[in-house]
Amino acid sequence: MHFGVGGFHRAHQALMIDDLLSSDDPVTQALARDWAICGVGVLPGDAHMRDVMAAQNGLYTLVEKHSDGHLEGRVIGSINDYMFAPDDVEAVIERMSSPAVKIVSLTVTEGGYNINPVTGAFDLGNPLVVADLVPGAAPATVFGITVEALRRRRDRGVTPFTVMSCDNLQNNGEVAHRTFVAFATARDAELAAWIDANVSFPSSMVDRITPGTTDADRDLVTETFGVVDAWPVVCEPFFQWVLQDSFTDGRPPYEQVRTQLVADVEPYELMKLRLLNASHQGLCYFAHLMGYRLVHDAAGDPLISGFLRAYMDDEGSPTLKPVPGIDLEAYKSDLIARFSNPNVRDTVARLCNESSDRIPKWLVPVIVDQLEAGRSVELSAAIVASWARYAEGTDEQGQPIEVADRLRERVMANAAGFAADRHSFLNDRDLFGDLVDNATFVAAYDRALELLHTVGARETLIALLT
Repeated sequence: MHFGVGGFHRAHQALMIDDLLSSDDPVTQALARDWAICGVGVLPGDAHMRDVMAAQNGLYTLVEKHSDGHLEGRVIGSINDYMFAPDDVEAVIERMSSPAVKIVSLTVTEGGYNINPVTGAFDLGNPLVVADLVPGAAPATVFGITVEALRRRRDRGVTPFTVMSCDNLQNNGEVAHRTFVAFATARDAELAAWIDANVSFPSSMVDRITPGTTDADRDLVTETFGVVDAWPVVCEPFFQWVLQDSFTDGRPPYEQVRTQLVADVEPYELMKLRLLNASHQGLCYFAHLMGYRLVHDAAGDPLISGFLRAYMDDEGSPTLKPVPGIDLEAYKSDLIARFSNPNVRDTVARLCNESSDRIPKWLVPVIVDQLEAGRSVELSAAIVASWARYAEGTDEQGQPIEVADRLRERVMANAAGFAADRHSFLNDRDLFGDLVDNATFVAAYDRALELLHTVGARETLIALLT
């Protein structure tokens, strides 16, 4: 069962099960036929996915867009059911309590784990969590639903399922472990101890650029493949899934398809988060301020691509551990090429969204590691400054910026305070920890933000690269 059925899950985990079911190898296909996916939605906005999946019998079209314009399309059939928890949460919990459910996987976004971005502590004050912890309450969060299902499995003598995080978080398995145990502890310490001892939380690293679906994509699927699909998925050809081989009650034969099963995911996680994800943030704010709205147009600007490569080489890469089987120089070059794919048509706005969940997890750790090692943070500080300038809510042409962030009012207020306090943005220790106290970082940030205010984003990049 999978929480958070969106484009990313359907371009990744659902695809892998479909690959197994479609295998030419009869043994692989026979093993795969024991597996399918039941999607679960918990948020009000998930009702649309419920309706689409019901109307299409769980089927959808996946289209890979190559840089030369070539399209590869296929219908994915690995999701055979979808349950919208607000409709009948008891049915969801009972389904999860069944021995037939072996894995509960998650793509609930970086912010979906309800953790303080600096301390890593689970937020027990979240009103939704508070409501779930009321004795006898029908749970409404992924934490309440999952913990209740595990309680029933324990009480019935059913082997616990594996909880598999597939979100863009460093050590995402450990983050999931910590958050679910924290919720369980607040509910029942004995149950929490059982979960801690018996439930596996493997880490994973997932990588595939998957833009939001547009009406143009729907039209493309109809015109190119003759399929009417209310919610197809479009993505780049590149695919990578590195998964820790640690499961409580069995797993699909992922090793037979495009999944790397490893003992330690961390080197791959750090590579992806600190090179690809952090570079996305390095691109998006500068690009938006410069007037770009599509990622491939921005990546085609030598100033932006040069800035990204300099960040990766000088600040991102030095913080990485050795990555077995990966040529980092080739990987970094491939990233620029992937960003430049004109057919994916990823938007700058998508990369700017939910920055308060992204920057603290993807870029701040790079800055901390660089400072501890006495290395440069000039480019990383400029990325933070570009976010601050973007969060002011007006671009360089005087047009309003629609900031989409769960902390929108807070980050915009912090950014707007620049005139009275040039460090108003950095003073948010929940987002930046103690960086405002570090003279080296603050000096680099001050220089970049001053340039952004006085000469603009393009001239700022020129100054940073010369």
